Amino acid sequence: MFSKILSGATIGIDAYLVEVETHSENNLPSVTIVGLPDNAVKESRERVSAAIKNSGITLPHKKITVNLAPADIKKEGSSFDLPIAIGILEATEILSSGLLTDTIFLGELSLDGTLRKVKGGLPIAVEAKRKGIKRIILPADSVREASIVEGIKVYGLETLNDVIKFLNGEGEFQSYISNKEELFAHVNDYILDFADVKGQENVKRALEIAAAGGHNIIMIGPPGSGKTMLAKRFPSILPPLTFEEALETTKIHSVAGILAKDKAIITERPFRSPHHTVSDAALIGGGSFPRPGEVSFAHHGVLFLDELPEFKKNVLEVMRQPLEDYKVTVSRSKMSIEFPANFMLAAAMNPCPCGYFTDPNHECTCNTPLIQKYMARISGPLLDRIDIHIEVPAVKFNELASKASGEKSTEVRRRVVGARDIQQKRFAGIKHVFKNADMTSKEIKTFCQLDKASEDLLKMAMNKLGLSARAYDRILKVGRTIADLESFEQIRTNHISEAIQYRSLDRELWGH
Repeated sequence: MFSKILSGATIGIDAYLVEVETHSENNLPSVTIVGLPDNAVKESRERVSAAIKNSGITLPHKKITVNLAPADIKKEGSSFDLPIAIGILEATEILSSGLLTDTIFLGELSLDGTLRKVKGGLPIAVEAKRKGIKRIILPADSVREASIVEGIKVYGLETLNDVIKFLNGEGEFQSYISNKEELFAHVNDYILDFADVKGQENVKRALEIAAAGGHNIIMIGPPGSGKTMLAKRFPSILPPLTFEEALETTKIHSVAGILAKDKAIITERPFRSPHHTVSDAALIGGGSFPRPGEVSFAHHGVLFLDELPEFKKNVLEVMRQPLEDYKVTVSRSKMSIEFPANFMLAAAMNPCPCGYFTDPNHECTCNTPLIQKYMARISGPLLDRIDIHIEVPAVKFNELASKASGEKSTEVRRRVVGARDIQQKRFAGIKHVFKNADMTSKEIKTFCQLDKASEDLLKMAMNKLGLSARAYDRILKVGRTIADLESFEQIRTNHISEAIQYRSLDRELWGH
């Protein structure tokens, strides 16, 4: 007998359909799986056999061959257990159902027949809908993410016996439907708030500008000045995720298997903060079968790198491509996979190895060559992709002791959203430009024109403060964002003046 069951797998964050073909014949009993299976798929023979037996089903003594087509793409993971089991049951004439067509099967089987959570349920459901498949059956723990896709019935079942009963029309099983309005009811419902931070109004202002224009930002200050505290509250002032952004972000987390089982979709912007010992593959993505890295997990959110100079040089340098292209390309001998990586970089660092170079209350123990060597750990090309540099001074006692509450994140976010709306209207119809940080030289010339007073101020800053040439475009971009926050169509002198202040690391006093 021959059987054909539909399943699915992922490449990058996209999915493709897999046909699980099963053939049974009278011969010495055995189960063979072909079609470029990895070790996890090969081991499914034992899991499937035990799960079928422990579900109370006795298989006839036959030779069974399972082919995973297309056979030229490597199959990985344990999600093929369920379709293989169903294929074997149909090929051995134990199961016969009209629901076997137009149905995607996904699921790992435990030895007792229980279905376990699988990766990639969301992108596979998206592809199934695109191909006109009517329904998808997968473990109950994976049903929430797949149910986000409209136009396809999604069933979350607990055991192999439940799947057999469903296919035989026995019992009542309802498809799972997610309520999008309910899911997005608590968007930007953050526990951490800007109001918690005492003082540091200038740094809060810089973070507001960064959020409004989508600019990357680096904070430089002594230990204990609040850099990490501020960074953790950065997502609370960013604009809410759109449904399309949420869907794309969720797909990345789904294929990596890090989406919580009680979450249907990610509704808040991600905040990722890898330790400085992270490897380049963990940060960017990679592996023999490429997996997304931290820059992709931070897609449409914030990637926070604390103690930036402590990261290995090669790790920081591999970030240059995603910061420029908003994507990561992982190439292997047999494949090349792209992962989206459109994130905002927030970094923090001490001004010197001991940390107290700019602190008036502590004496710095570092000499000038040591400070310059420390700062030189951050390369020019990487620094070139960071628009805002802000110094974070130590907090004074009277600010710490103050009982006055600072401005709430909701108020800051309201201004940020207003500035983003202005930018979306401005860049409507321009491909790949959605916010001020995305502007290329062409858009800068068009939308960042200065009057003579502003030009003279910028020229003086370049000469007097020793600003590098790369700072010119960054100042114009940031100046454009400051003008948007104040709803000015024309960039004014005070906007340029403030933008110039956010180029600390370009000045000659830092040894660059």
